[in-house]
Amino acid sequence: MENEDASQNAAVKKVELQHVLGVTVTSNSALDSDPQTSTVAYPAGCVVVLYNTRKNKQRHLVSDAKRNITTLSFSWDGKYLVTGECGAVSHVRVWDVQKLTQVADLSGHKHGINCVAFSPNMKYVVSVGSQHDMVVNVWDWRNKQKVASNKVSCKVKALSFAAGGNYFVTVGNNHVKFWYLEYSRSTKYKLEPVPLMGRSAILGDQRNNYFCDVACGRGESADSTFAVTKSGLLCEFNGRRLLDKWVELRISTAYSITVGENLILIGCSDGIVRCFSPLDLHFISTLPRPHYLGVDVAKGLTGRQMSSHPPGSKYPDVIAITLDETNKKVTCVHSDHSLYVWDVKDVKKVGKSHSFLYHSACIWGVETYPDLPEDSSTLPGGTFFTCASDDTIRIWNLDHKMFQNSALKRNIYCYELLKILYTDPNFVFLCDIDFLPAGTDEKLVNSYDGKNGVRCLKIRPDGQHLASGDRSGNIRVYDLSYLELLCKIEAHDAEVLCLEYSNAESDPTQLLSSASRDRLVHIFDAQKNYSFAQTLDDHTSSVTAAKFVRSGNDLYFVSCGADKSVIIRKMMWKPSIKVVQEQVVTEKTTFYDMEKDASQPHVLAACQDSKIRIYDVPGGKYVRSMSGAQGEGTLIKVAMDSTGTYVATSSTDKTIYVYDYLTGQCVASMSGHSELVTGLKFMPSGKHLISVSGDGCIFVWKLTFQTSKPLTKSGETISIPTSSSIWQDSRKKHCCFVYSLPKWKLSW
Repeated sequence: MENEDASQNAAVKKVELQHVLGVTVTSNSALDSDPQTSTVAYPAGCVVVLYNTRKNKQRHLVSDAKRNITTLSFSWDGKYLVTGECGAVSHVRVWDVQKLTQVADLSGHKHGINCVAFSPNMKYVVSVGSQHDMVVNVWDWRNKQKVASNKVSCKVKALSFAAGGNYFVTVGNNHVKFWYLEYSRSTKYKLEPVPLMGRSAILGDQRNNYFCDVACGRGESADSTFAVTKSGLLCEFNGRRLLDKWVELRISTAYSITVGENLILIGCSDGIVRCFSPLDLHFISTLPRPHYLGVDVAKGLTGRQMSSHPPGSKYPDVIAITLDETNKKVTCVHSDHSLYVWDVKDVKKVGKSHSFLYHSACIWGVETYPDLPEDSSTLPGGTFFTCASDDTIRIWNLDHKMFQNSALKRNIYCYELLKILYTDPNFVFLCDIDFLPAGTDEKLVNSYDGKNGVRCLKIRPDGQHLASGDRSGNIRVYDLSYLELLCKIEAHDAEVLCLEYSNAESDPTQLLSSASRDRLVHIFDAQKNYSFAQTLDDHTSSVTAAKFVRSGNDLYFVSCGADKSVIIRKMMWKPSIKVVQEQVVTEKTTFYDMEKDASQPHVLAACQDSKIRIYDVPGGKYVRSMSGAQGEGTLIKVAMDSTGTYVATSSTDKTIYVYDYLTGQCVASMSGHSELVTGLKFMPSGKHLISVSGDGCIFVWKLTFQTSKPLTKSGETISIPTSSSIWQDSRKKHCCFVYSLPKWKLSW
């Protein structure tokens, strides 16, 4: 029986979240460390990343709620972790860190949760709701009961329990409050929550300040409570709730504070971390600054290069900070979503232990580098690219056996990140929009996510060029041998939604197509410095996807869009490059994405009605349809592995599905992103699937089912049945109109 259970569990676990590249920390309440195991916890969408600073390895807690995790905290013994989330009817969840399982689910907030914390005796969990919720709850989490509750009058930014466990402190705008639990004298059978008794601190001259973070003292300072104001004051409250003393940090803005027995560390604007003594608030030192904004990580090969910063450099703000005093590590999260781990054995000689630079905004696209022979490849195998609203294109590689005879090598800024290509020379939106400096032009803030950001990517099949399209309608082409910009084309009046290269092996020249929200498609000659060849204006709405499809000696160009049509065109080469329309297929559903069949001249279209429709390109005929999502939702993306065996889809329900292309059976479903999954790509090896999302995170999924199932037998391609009962044939459920247009009408 045990062997049967083990085999069933192995069969169920077909996909494993192997690596997360990204953070969604917005305040210090979403970052914590456990000194017992050298583990730092932080959220990445609906996932909690448990990062071991000693082993440099990740483990993951994945929430099935599909809600962004806003706050978390370790228990005092490090065995459990509590999380809070956003959204209506938010839940407090308690997790077993070792087993990576949820052990308690507590529902008592009508809106989002800002802060959570364990009591030192591990008996209680405190949760504070958002400004829309205005409730403080105390939970007996093991019995899943609310034992105390009260209202709070303002937005609470932070929460900290006193080491003695007899009170906890909350802070916010003009708000520092000490909360005491009144123990019930009633019988144990009375389960009504007991009121919390709150007492405001005596703030004196600082009563109008914005207190952005708080930490209760440890050791000799256990009776003190330390808070930091946004304006840059470090304040100490004594056991009588009186503001005893304060010191100026001499910075423009403070964000976060962490306290140990011997150190107080404060995260500030412009990459500054101040270090003080908790005994007398005596200034000790300032930690080194992180990278400057706009750094070329590919040049960071030595420590000297990392410490040399150009004059006038700007730095990301330190929005969250946590101290592991046992292992002498300080972990900082910055406003550009970078993460640094510092070694503070000697606070006068601080060294960097690890660092990571992630996207700080919505990621729009992902592309994998083609599987090429090493002698003809300009980049290492296993390399992939992502683009985002932070106006960057980032080049990643997770292969530990990466060969080094390329233009890119491992750097000291981020092991997985090989290069950042910046499209905005001013780095305006490189940091999270929520942390733009005070006084930033309102026009600039309002323009965010309107015209900024890189929207799509495409790598030339020979791996020599990378094309990108931005949200202003521009196309940039990069030479991957030298990682330089070759050309910039002002192609469209609206964002570029899709780029596609043709494969030049059988054609006179290589083409690049661009499709846009302005309903136009442009064709460029890639072998003639991307000179303009033709414009196609036969769509009546946004063109969402386009593909070049080879069928024998003929090359077809297929596009689909929001006008509910798939247009099939044939390429003509003589006397000049010309694209001639042949078929128009219309449906009663919108097309959002399209993929090529790896084995036949077919295209797969991701449709609004959650189906994948498959069309034969040369004939322009509907072939079959299959389900693309198990729940309610609209299909956003579709991707196929290199063998044509599996199809991956993403839906508006934030779930990723993997289907067997032959049978139409769903073999796996994954969740973890807190926003729409905007990009999917199988690695060329077929062993991993990469997903990117509006939450700014990249998830690398390890596929444990067989992904190299052959599609050929005895050298012949196996034809997939078109009318088998295994397919969800929907011919009777929708209408399909195919127009065959005379070629003479299209000769202009």
